[in-house]
Amino acid sequence: MTIGWALLGVLVVAGLGALGAFAADPRRRAVIAGLSTVAAGAFGVLAGVLALGGRTFSTTIPELLPLSEASVAVDALSGLFCLLIGGVAVVAGIYSIGYFGGGHAGSRSAQGLLPLFVAAMIMIPAAGNVTTFLVLWELMALASLALVLAEHRLRPAVRDAGVWYGAMTHAGLVAILLGLVLFASMAGGESFEVLRAAQLSEGARSVVFVLILIGFGSKAGLVPLHVWLPRAHPEAPSPVSALMSAAMVKLGLYGVLRVGLDLLGGGPRWWWMLVLTVGGVSALYGVLQASVAVDLKRLLGYSTTENLGLIFLGVGAGGMFAAAGNRTLASLLIAAAVLHALNHAGFKTLLFLGAGSVLRATGVRDLDDLGGLVSRMPVTAALFGVGALAAAALPPGNGFVSEWLLVQGLIHGLPGADAVTAVSMPLAVGVVALTAGLGVATFVKAFGVGFLARPRSESAAAAKESPLSMRGAMLLAAVVCTGLAVVPASLGPTLARMLEVLPSVRDGSPLRGGVTLRLAGIQGSMSPLLILAGLLLAALLVVALVRRGLPRRVSLVWGCGGTRLDPRMEYTATSFAEPLTRVFDDVLRPENDLDVTHHAESQYLIESVQYRQRVDDRLEGALYPPVLAAGNKFGVVLSRLQNGSVHRYLALGLAGLIAVLVVVGLTT
Repeated sequence: MTIGWALLGVLVVAGLGALGAFAADPRRRAVIAGLSTVAAGAFGVLAGVLALGGRTFSTTIPELLPLSEASVAVDALSGLFCLLIGGVAVVAGIYSIGYFGGGHAGSRSAQGLLPLFVAAMIMIPAAGNVTTFLVLWELMALASLALVLAEHRLRPAVRDAGVWYGAMTHAGLVAILLGLVLFASMAGGESFEVLRAAQLSEGARSVVFVLILIGFGSKAGLVPLHVWLPRAHPEAPSPVSALMSAAMVKLGLYGVLRVGLDLLGGGPRWWWMLVLTVGGVSALYGVLQASVAVDLKRLLGYSTTENLGLIFLGVGAGGMFAAAGNRTLASLLIAAAVLHALNHAGFKTLLFLGAGSVLRATGVRDLDDLGGLVSRMPVTAALFGVGALAAAALPPGNGFVSEWLLVQGLIHGLPGADAVTAVSMPLAVGVVALTAGLGVATFVKAFGVGFLARPRSESAAAAKESPLSMRGAMLLAAVVCTGLAVVPASLGPTLARMLEVLPSVRDGSPLRGGVTLRLAGIQGSMSPLLILAGLLLAALLVVALVRRGLPRRVSLVWGCGGTRLDPRMEYTATSFAEPLTRVFDDVLRPENDLDVTHHAESQYLIESVQYRQRVDDRLEGALYPPVLAAGNKFGVVLSRLQNGSVHRYLALGLAGLIAVLVVVGLTT
């Protein structure tokens, strides 16, 4: 099979699946939508594997799109993202059969749009010109917006999340549109081949890069454009949350790599300093918000901002070394960033699906109302634990491998570095170290409070394990995470083929070895398989010693130092995060509320005490209200133009047409 047939398979099965889901009765709808999503994802994986195997594909379909032609061009970079998105879609499709089949948000539109959303995402990396890319990008945005709003009849917060997501994703689209249209107009054509060969001035290149960084950064959830992410991910159905967090946000990374390092061919150091700075700030802010979040899916949403921040930090550092001509470190850091994108796709899929199982079983997302799920949902608990280990970047999780590579690339840039690099690289290492530490606290809280503590609500105490298809999908995601963790060196040739597409970075394979992962061109090696073997051996040794009579003490899991605890005496998510809230008080500015109720007989006797803590997104509170106020004023001014007069509307239309003609005449 060729890449073209595989991509055609994506479109055909997604289209048929959508039609079937819209037409089918509720009993069959979930199966049709789920299987068509799985098939579309499988075709996407096949296209990616073929592209990473060295094949390419390109074709054009004239007159399919207005004023342009549909163009498809697939290379190794496209193939890697088709593989990533297709893999996530396969897992999410299997999971959705049980999730929607149980009647959870099983609306006709949500299930019908699911395969179309997947097809749009898979086709975006295959776009070969600006028009095709923008049309597919908009299709993806509209499909995802409709999926975010799937449960709008159940919760008012869904509508609020949909408004924020719709506004931010289209603001990002405007930035991408301006950047690519400006690029195409100066290049004299819109195909990626023409853009790649264009000779633009340094100023024009910089304007294009900043615009596309804003647009793709918005899709990736980078600070301060992240505000849609902690809203939309929690309110969307869980398979959609997994697709958005594990796959869709990666298209922001694809856009920066494609335009910044391929079509523009790299750029001056300040471009990549900007990327590194935005990535570092996003990583720190994301993990800090995640560490104090009590809503499980909101916590995972902020964790996505953190991990995308780390990925962009790696891309920024790699771009800086590429600008300085150090291809060895540039290729290593770009490879580390892309590998972290793959790892994040694996463990974030697993975590969001695990959160969906918890939500389906209990009906709540608040960690303070959960607990005790390890005995009620042992499979979900174990698989969520695998994902939490990876997200905390602890060995033997797959997140540990890519963050280790990232740190290796950063610290090896210090010898012989200039002042900018000598200052920025240690700061970047500090960011990675601090995010790793806070990440551990975050996922210890999520797993400990949610699964190990005693149940703090009736729904948590009565929770039941998820259906077989949901558990099977999570198990598949866990197997992929384990494979990525144990044999990362096997991805060396794949990453090398991807780097070959980027002219300012390509430098052979940055990863070598089999059991031991070795870095090409610099000193550094690590063996994840031996680390795993050592941990297993240590665990077996402990078990053997216990069985031989080693003194031991039986304690409660998540016992918090006591033996006769009730759920109110154990650490909640709020109390666990309270020390961190105190340490970062100047950044988080929590709102504390203490209610003390006295006995009616005497004010010296206390009947009850209630303590609440709320940590809002401080950046959102500081930056967005002025923007929203200005937008409202602008809307009020514009509303005065709409007085119902046809003459006025015709005059405005004529003025707009003249303005467009003037702009076109001046720019061509």
